[in-house]
Amino acid sequence: MKSTLKACAITACLILASCGQDNSTDMVNGDNVDLILTNGKVLTIDDQFSIHNTVIVDAGRIVATGSAALASQYSSDKLVDLGGKVLMPGFNDSHTHIRGRPQRYIELSDVTSIVEIQELIQAKIAEIGEGEWITGYGWSEDELDEGRRPLRRDLDAAAPNNPVILTRAGGHSAVTNSLALTLADVTLETPQPAGGVIERGDDGELNGVIRERQGIVGRLVPDSTYDELIASLEINLNDLLRLGITSITDASKPPGEFAMWEELYANAELPLPRSQVQFQWFDVDGINQVKERVGDGTDFLKVGPIKVFADGGFTGPAAYTLEPYRNQGEYRGYLDMPEEELVAHLNEIHDAGWQMGIHAIGDAAIVLVVNTLADALERNPRDDHRHYLNHFSMRPPDLTMELMAEHEIHITQQPNFTYTLEGRYVENLDGWRLQHNNPLRSPMDHGITVAISSDILPIGPMVGIYAAVTRRGMTGTVYGPDEIITREEAIRAYTATGAFLNFEEDLKGSLEPGKFADMIVLSDDILTVSEDRIMDIEVEQTYVDGKLVYSRE
Repeated sequence: MKSTLKACAITACLILASCGQDNSTDMVNGDNVDLILTNGKVLTIDDQFSIHNTVIVDAGRIVATGSAALASQYSSDKLVDLGGKVLMPGFNDSHTHIRGRPQRYIELSDVTSIVEIQELIQAKIAEIGEGEWITGYGWSEDELDEGRRPLRRDLDAAAPNNPVILTRAGGHSAVTNSLALTLADVTLETPQPAGGVIERGDDGELNGVIRERQGIVGRLVPDSTYDELIASLEINLNDLLRLGITSITDASKPPGEFAMWEELYANAELPLPRSQVQFQWFDVDGINQVKERVGDGTDFLKVGPIKVFADGGFTGPAAYTLEPYRNQGEYRGYLDMPEEELVAHLNEIHDAGWQMGIHAIGDAAIVLVVNTLADALERNPRDDHRHYLNHFSMRPPDLTMELMAEHEIHITQQPNFTYTLEGRYVENLDGWRLQHNNPLRSPMDHGITVAISSDILPIGPMVGIYAAVTRRGMTGTVYGPDEIITREEAIRAYTATGAFLNFEEDLKGSLEPGKFADMIVLSDDILTVSEDRIMDIEVEQTYVDGKLVYSRE
């Protein structure tokens, strides 16, 4: 991977501290190395959560960590005085979605009103012309001044002559305008799709919102060009470095798209994080062909676990629950496919020897998936399979968590959902279920390995860490304080545990000798800053392979 950024040498005086025991490789003291970073608070994230002063880097790997005296034992043309700031491993986002975007796309993650959405639509029409499809992603009713979702009539007012489909943050529902519904032949007589909902408003008319099966309209959106997708994919991946994310697992791609990622990583002009890509199982031949061709991949791009969707999400809502949703009759959401088909898929993938990362949000979906995996592992034991559940948004019965611990079924959790999806949980859950949304402490106490990731809601790791250690929603309300974890646990879950899920704990996730020198420098001390300021912490520098790939200055 080519990089247009160069690490800058920073000349500084070394502040010597009392000598402690240094952690190093067999490299001879006095050797010239590529990079020395010293006078910092180095969070190694090793088994003891050791904190050091200095890091020695050579050939893209950590050579040693230790006291300030360690810096005098090596020489380097690149010497960085950290000025007492925290240096730690880069974040490993073990469940996210990064895409290239076409020209018709509008970004809605930061919009604060329906009026703003309408203005963005009108600006896009001025750019691409009438009659063209307009797509977008990222709106959330909880962040809009109007306090409600954008609906069909809102989009009609902005775009009477352009079909529009705008996906909610999280990806489990979308709103469309009248023209888009007409082109897709969606009417009041259209049967409800299996596993999804075509919503009607209080007046009995279609309100434009489709849950889980928005593809019945989205299928009509013209394909994007290869050039526009690969160019924007490079920008979107590079932007992760600004957030301190040095590794990701992209949680759902068709195998045919892997070739684009290969081309990008071979020819990128911008620095990129390390990536593993999950494939959905429906294209088995495509998956096998990619795996046969790329093998174990490279240090920067690999094939990850297989992705399976068990149920829907909470933004609909459509997650599959044991008890009905609050104030919604007997409605309990949906499985993504018939139960027999889901069970068959899980067994087939396990028997084929693949690792799985399984989307399971509702407690009923979690119970079903865990029971199926436990049966599969008892029938066909596999050492170190590392199957895991994506999300785990509702706390299941203790017996289910005991079964997960017994069979080493892991989790990648998104505590940031507690913050950003607070409104959805309050609307759809009650009592004990609401208080224990996105549980962390309870699965950890049951002996389950839990990683933390973002699922882009939002992608910034500081929101997830804040929510994990405070359990606060956007309103400041605390949900289930018994699910709080410590800052050290949250940091480890966002770094070393993510590497473990990827079978890469010997390569990354901590600043130990022999591992990749993927590191970040923070503006504030993440271990001691007040809780209210955790989300204000900024990444000042990001290093990948010991090279400076982002600097806030």
